[in-house]
Amino acid sequence: MSYIWLRKLTISSLGKTKRRESTEEPTLTDSETLDQVIECLVENFSIETQGVCDQKTLFEILIKAASSGDSIENTAKLLKNVPTANDIRYHLNKINNFEELETQINLALKSRIPLGLKKGCLKIAIDLNLICYYGKPTSGESAYIYQSQAKAGTHSFYAYATLYVITNNKRVTLAIRGVRQLDTSVALITYLLAELDSLKINVKKLYLDRGFFNTPVIRWLQALDIPFLMPAIKTGKKGGIKQFLKGRKSYKTTYTITRDKDDSVTFDVWIICKYRKGKHNQRGVKYFVYVAHKVKTNLDYIYQDYRKRFGIETSYRLKNICRIKTNNKNPVLRLLFVGISNILLIFGLIYFGSKSA
Repeated sequence: MSYIWLRKLTISSLGKTKRRESTEEPTLTDSETLDQVIECLVENFSIETQGVCDQKTLFEILIKAASSGDSIENTAKLLKNVPTANDIRYHLNKINNFEELETQINLALKSRIPLGLKKGCLKIAIDLNLICYYGKPTSGESAYIYQSQAKAGTHSFYAYATLYVITNNKRVTLAIRGVRQLDTSVALITYLLAELDSLKINVKKLYLDRGFFNTPVIRWLQALDIPFLMPAIKTGKKGGIKQFLKGRKSYKTTYTITRDKDDSVTFDVWIICKYRKGKHNQRGVKYFVYVAHKVKTNLDYIYQDYRKRFGIETSYRLKNICRIKTNNKNPVLRLLFVGISNILLIFGLIYFGSKSA
């Protein structure tokens, strides 16, 4: 099978890597890289196959569909001398254990971590990637449906909690947790941080998005004594976090959330003032509020420091580009496609790293 297997990805989309003088965008077309991706999948995934649809061919088709952001059906039509879409679906339907597949994906991610990331004390980020779900879920699907604020006309999503390492302006996925309906924020964080143990990576600083802003998470991370930073949700009309949105200079204070008599948590709050200077026709002061614990970053730099985490959003865009299109609502199949997109990005970083060396 011969084809250009991965669509163009610019260096800028993978991080702030220095651009070359040439205006031509580098492409991941190297046959050795393709072989390495297939080798990684074969090592860590086990799919029973038969006839012309052997395991290597199946993985090649999945990689082709993912790299093109295409469906399996259309990919099977475009390629010659490959199994039909029905044959491919028949074999993929054999994957029915969500937990086992999740473990295989995380083993695959860990097995191909770029050199220099293993061991040490590194900056880590945890975030949620939401994929819209429409319709009424079946009993098998409802256990994996995550409810959140409305987006694109739905409150229901398939959600994937991901753990990243941030180093040298690169964001590398180390672990994924397919969110179950009964998962709490604390459970998600605990699961993902446990994945660092086998890599011998310690947390220098943990970056979280505002979706994790709640009393149990703050209390748990304080108990673990992990330095962390996350935006606070500005609730309340006058009290709550909004009471700190005043003045024209950045400052630090403390705040206590009390849910009932025996349930409260006190934490440091950093309020950052930024002047909009007419940008987007807006003027005046804009406030950014962060929950901080044992963060040694200077107050004047905390805004820029947290912005480094925004590279994660770029990673999500790339994952959506490199994710197989499907209308199938099977949560196991969806997890497989998300896992493959993350694995492809790992090899993208390795490829660009080797080319720039």
